[in-house]
Amino acid sequence: MFKGSIVALVTPMSESGDVDYPSLQKLVEFHVESGTDGLVAVGTTGESATLPMNEHIHVVKKIVEYAAGRIKVISGSGANSTDEAIELSQASAEVGADGLLSVVPYYNKPQQRGMVAHFEKVADACELPLLLYNVPGRTVADLSPQSTAVLAAHPRIVGLKDATGDLKRLQELKQLVPEDFILLSGDDPTGCEFMLQGGQGVISVTANVVPAMMAKLCKAAVSGARDQALQIDKPLQALHQALFIEPNPVMPKWALYRMGLIPSPVLRLPMVQPELTSQNTIEAVLHDIGLIS
Repeated sequence: MFKGSIVALVTPMSESGDVDYPSLQKLVEFHVESGTDGLVAVGTTGESATLPMNEHIHVVKKIVEYAAGRIKVISGSGANSTDEAIELSQASAEVGADGLLSVVPYYNKPQQRGMVAHFEKVADACELPLLLYNVPGRTVADLSPQSTAVLAAHPRIVGLKDATGDLKRLQELKQLVPEDFILLSGDDPTGCEFMLQGGQGVISVTANVVPAMMAKLCKAAVSGARDQALQIDKPLQALHQALFIEPNPVMPKWALYRMGLIPSPVLRLPMVQPELTSQNTIEAVLHDIGLIS
């Protein structure tokens, strides 16, 4: 259903701060042509925090239109209000998304029982398959493997994006969830090993920049071709690291801008463009990989 290389897609913006839809369409085509398996529309990397709901859903709708059934579209539909997450999820279904990615409620730090109740209520309210998203580095709250196992019993909760980077947790999850429950890495530096140890794919920031390489990496790793997967991943490790030297999506937007894939690296406040030292770092990595001259 949702496996392989799934990109956490950036939302390109013009100098005025409006969504740049022509560039968005070009990015969708870039991923289709590069073999990416799925698109996450307006997740954290897509600046969901600063897109109001109507604009958020319009971007999802346009990505669905651009994809035209050639690639799966997963809508970022999480919120720290359960009612808002339900509204986003239902609206995503109405505009044709194939699935949902719903993040652990952020800032209000719900208890484990609260997180379970939140996700069950969201899943009950929408027919689309739902991927849980655990990223305690951003949300503070951490969805436990035990709570994930409870949620995995829901017929519409089909998987988890785990961005903890903790490979021991993967083994614990595999012992607790059904065999068909999808386990995806949300941490690019450890994503290759995550797949080699039984994960079915990644939801990747790095795939914005090198989608064809990430698609090949995922195919190799998921099939258990360890040597081939590690050979592909080795030169990407510097890129994985450089893309997170400033808060995401600052660096992937700058990389895409320098590669000529988007005309502007504009972000919405409170995000701003990277420091000069960060620009130099990512550009050196892009040059070493052969992505810029």
